[in-house]
Amino acid sequence: MTVNTPLCFRGKKILAPMVRVGTLPMRLLALDYGADIVYCEELIDIKMLQCKRVINEVLETVDFVAPNERVVFRTCERERERVVFQMGSADAERALAVAKLVESDVAAIDINMGCPKEYSTKASMGAALLSDPDKIESILTTLVKGICKPVTCKIRILPSVEDTVTLVKRIEKTGIAAIAVHGRKKEERPQHPVHCDVIKAISEAVSIPVIANGGSHDFIKEYADIETFEKATAASSVMIARAAMWNPSIFRKDGFCPLKDVMQDYIKYAVRYDNHYTNTKYCLCQMLREQLETTQGKKLHAAQSTQEICEVFEMGDFYEETTAVFEAKKTSLETKTQDEDDQMEDPDVIKMAVRFDKREYPPQLTPKMYLLEWCRKEKHPQPVYETVQRPLDRLFCSVVTVAERKYRSTLWDKSKKLAEQAAAIVCLRALGVPEGKLCEGENQLISKRKRGDQEPLISRDHGEDLAEPSHKKGNFVEETADVTGPKM
Repeated sequence: MTVNTPLCFRGKKILAPMVRVGTLPMRLLALDYGADIVYCEELIDIKMLQCKRVINEVLETVDFVAPNERVVFRTCERERERVVFQMGSADAERALAVAKLVESDVAAIDINMGCPKEYSTKASMGAALLSDPDKIESILTTLVKGICKPVTCKIRILPSVEDTVTLVKRIEKTGIAAIAVHGRKKEERPQHPVHCDVIKAISEAVSIPVIANGGSHDFIKEYADIETFEKATAASSVMIARAAMWNPSIFRKDGFCPLKDVMQDYIKYAVRYDNHYTNTKYCLCQMLREQLETTQGKKLHAAQSTQEICEVFEMGDFYEETTAVFEAKKTSLETKTQDEDDQMEDPDVIKMAVRFDKREYPPQLTPKMYLLEWCRKEKHPQPVYETVQRPLDRLFCSVVTVAERKYRSTLWDKSKKLAEQAAAIVCLRALGVPEGKLCEGENQLISKRKRGDQEPLISRDHGEDLAEPSHKKGNFVEETADVTGPKM
């Protein structure tokens, strides 16, 4: 992979990484108003390594989805060459693994070395890294050597100017493309003055771009103030956090847009990209600020869905129209996928429309166990299950092979286990063999289970527990494309 358009960090106005704020709707809105670069919120390396990369055809996004189906990071083509992925990490190899996972979808990778919050520092991340220069050097050097995209980091200043400059010079030697400096010490908070002199000393000491951060309280009240802060720090660029959180049109050269328009623009992106309503509500509350006690503010605070948020801002029609478009698109994609499934269907597979409902079977006994026992009795090879996951809706289908014949259910299930049980039911019914339903009454397999706890259901010939046949074949499709429709 090569870098087509390396990201430049000089002369830029940048949306800072902010937890719960720097999600896709806010990043896109900042770009619309004039931001040159946008950082995502800090995402922890361990959490990202659990994610699958999924192409969402309904939303036209790339999603990184956790095992619990929660979207941890969502991005789109509009920001691909201007979004910086910030991660929290205290381990070079984990950081590299995450960077490789996301680098084709982002413009640069950043390591957070400035977060003073306990949840970050307790894990040796964020500002805790400032006291471990060796680890800083290891992480950054590994990233610079291991990926093709630019690498940056964001720090806070140390107790002394000299120590801060010394650290930054060491960081510069790792080969990073830029360094963002929040001009406060890790124990200082927004109400404390930003140390422009320290940022200026850093800017004059290194050759890489220095991005000044922390000016919202003291300097940046409107667009013209961005340049004032840049000159006061002699920095190459300016990164804006709270001023942009309160009103992202701070990036607009022609001045602020009316807050009502800004909030409606934000909501449009939140609906368009299926942003979780709690995140949407949080960002809108940050914009309302002193207006939270108004009637509208109270209604926003009480909203419990994206639709209710839209209604608070008189955008109910927009919500309904947008979701209708998504549902139509999802239906179209589902039809297309089903047609493709039908075309690829093996005509020799015996099919039935069945599902496994564990309530219809005795505890601890399943159709798979009955099928395995039947195969042993008839001296057939043990059943072999091949299970695939459909990218569109993440549902599963399993084909079981028994005595050189294949069986499957035409219904797709929400888990691999359920799909395999359904395939076993199809096979048993096709063979005319009892499948163990409670309505069938007691049979030989149940009798075996009742012989006592000391005699588990084990084949005396094979010495295997029927519940966990070792021959089971998992045949998962690696998800390189997927769709998650709006969950409004």
